[in-house]
Formats: sequence, C-alpha cells, structure tokens
Amino acid sequence: FEREARAVVKLKSPHVTRVLDVEVAENGTPFIVMEYLEGQTLAGLVRGGAALPVELAVEYMLQACEAVAEAHATGIVHRDLKPGNLFLTTGADGSAVVKVLDFGVSKFLEASRHAAVTRTQGLVGSPIYMSPEQMRSSRSVDERTDIWSMGVILYELLAGGRSPFEAMTL
Repeated sequence: FEREARAVVKLKSPHVTRVLDVEVAENGTPFIVMEYLEGQTLAGLVRGGAALPVELAVEYMLQACEAVAEAHATGIVHRDLKPGNLFLTTGADGSAVVKVLDFGVSKFLEASRHAAVTRTQGLVGSPIYMSPEQMRSSRSVDERTDIWSMGVILYELLAGGRSPFEAMTL
C-alpha cells in the first residue's frame, strides 16, 4: 500500500493517476486519496471483441508509454501493466487521455540493488501480460518486463481483446 503511494507521488506525468493524499483512518486503516476519473479501462473498451483502429491504439499506447518511461527513469518498474490498469478518460480540452493505474506491485530498482525489496517467490502481476523473465522470477525483472507487457496490450487492442498467447494452462 505504502509502496504504491510512494511510487505514484514521484511521477508527474499527466498519464499517471494523481495521488492527492495518504492517510490513516481513526481505526488504523491506511488509505490513499486519488484523483477521481470518469471513463473506462482499455479492457472495457475492447470487451466484446471490438478491435481499435491502428491510429487510436497507437495513440493510447504512446500515452501509456510516456507514463511508463517516466516511471522507468525514476527507477520504478510497474510489473502489472494490463488493459485493466490503463484508464481512458477525457482531458480538459476534450481529448482522450490514458492514465496508468495501480503501482501496487511495482519494483524500485535502486532499492532492490541494496536490499531484497520484493521478497516473494510467487507470481507478481497478471500472468497473461508477464514477460517470460517475470514468470520465472518477479523480483529479478527490470524495465524490459513492462515493455513486454505493453506489446501484449497493443496486440490485444488491435485484435479485439484476444491474447497473443492461448494455451490450456499458464
């Protein structure tokens, strides 16, 4: 929880959901106050098999790439990029704006060089969007795992929600 708040506060891109406050309720429950967004996720956009036109899919992905590039420049790997974590809303000028959500399982590269920040041996992220390296070890990945995920997302946007990899098991 605190990891997500710390990650998002560092990022200033208009394509990352803003954290407005981090607090602890009277009962001891921590909470994050984030900007309110109206719209839908890219998963909702392609639900039902509607493929996006190439120009639109590329525009949405370029916006998401801007946010992810800033995260990478500050040493943050998202590790859970998927259409459900890319939110399509409308900017003040009426244009479509994609915002990256949910940095809850992100990895801090600088910290991980000095300590085992991610101690899990299990899967971290959404398997369909994970790079082969992330499937083997979530804690040893770098920025390239997010790049893989972005490619899978672009494929799905262009293929009407179909995954590039289909099998009986993970």
